[in-house]
Amino acid sequence: MIIKSLKSAAGFKAGDASFLRELLHPDKELLAIGYSLAHAVVKPGGKTLPHRLRSAEVYYVLEGRGLVHVGSERAEVEAGQAVYIPPGEVQFIENTGAGDLAFLCIVDPAWRAADEEMLKEPAS
Repeated sequence: MIIKSLKSAAGFKAGDASFLRELLHPDKELLAIGYSLAHAVVKPGGKTLPHRLRSAEVYYVLEGRGLVHVGSERAEVEAGQAVYIPPGEVQFIENTGAGDLAFLCIVDPAWRAADEEMLKEPAS
């Protein structure tokens, strides 16, 4: 059994400008999973940078409110909602609330730097 604590997970500023704490990744431990799991935070008034992954991704919102952009679509999200992001779609999320926007990022297959493309132009 492996148990990870958010409090003890090292945090860092991710390439998309969110504050990320990686919890589970099959490349870093002997885990019989094909996905990775991370906890992300975007501060009030902040947003992640537009990017795309070769992998599918799910955001599960834990707290706060936001506006998620996936391809040409956008939608308001709040705690208790999950968002599916297909592989290859341009994505970013804005914090539209007064507090932190916190969400889990589930990436399948597991996140790898080579599979992520950061975009310089804002997504529309």
